[in-house]
Amino acid sequence: MIFSSFAKALGQLSDPRFLRVVLFGIALAVALLIGVYAGFLWLIETFSPGTVEIPLIGPVGGLDTLLGWGSALLMLGLSVFLMMPVASAFSGLFLEDVASAVEDRHYPGLPAVARISLLDNLIDTANFVGLMIAVNVVALLLYAVSGPFIPLVFWGLNGLLLGREYFTLTATRRIGRTAAKALRRRHWGKIWIAGTLMAAPLSIPLINLIIPVLGVATFTHLFHTLNRQ
Repeated sequence: MIFSSFAKALGQLSDPRFLRVVLFGIALAVALLIGVYAGFLWLIETFSPGTVEIPLIGPVGGLDTLLGWGSALLMLGLSVFLMMPVASAFSGLFLEDVASAVEDRHYPGLPAVARISLLDNLIDTANFVGLMIAVNVVALLLYAVSGPFIPLVFWGLNGLLLGREYFTLTATRRIGRTAAKALRRRHWGKIWIAGTLMAAPLSIPLINLIIPVLGVATFTHLFHTLNRQ
């Protein structure tokens, strides 16, 4: 079910309407990544007088390094962690465009849905991003004792959050928030697995740029499958 949903999402990359959203989504993901990265450097500059040594990354300075030659490589390395909140922010911005393209091709004849207002999308997105950041900050204690299992813990935790967000948003546009939450509780295990399978490639630089769009498409398919059960 999950893999077939992802395969359908991949298969639609040749659709010009879908591909346009993918390319625009990649550009936005890069812009959001740069923004989050700049904020990260600002925090270092604000709270540390010099540089900070990050494991596997090396020394990181303040905003003056943003335009440095090594900044692009550093940002790619940090994207392993930063793409999680970027993907969370992305979901509400392109949900309608991606979901509509998927439904027009794979689920013709569905009744039209009212477009969720930009304000509601921004509020939901802000809440999800805030929750993801807060949970990961608290989880630093868990990572400290996870040893070689840190990647699995990281993917599992963020997969739970991403699955919850993406499924809730895709389901809400069709059946409303209350019914979406009930459906999510009924199939929470499958949604968690799907979210974890989305979180893992988000940790791979460059490939992670396309995952937010494919994630919305995959969860749109997953919603329609689970809603029929």
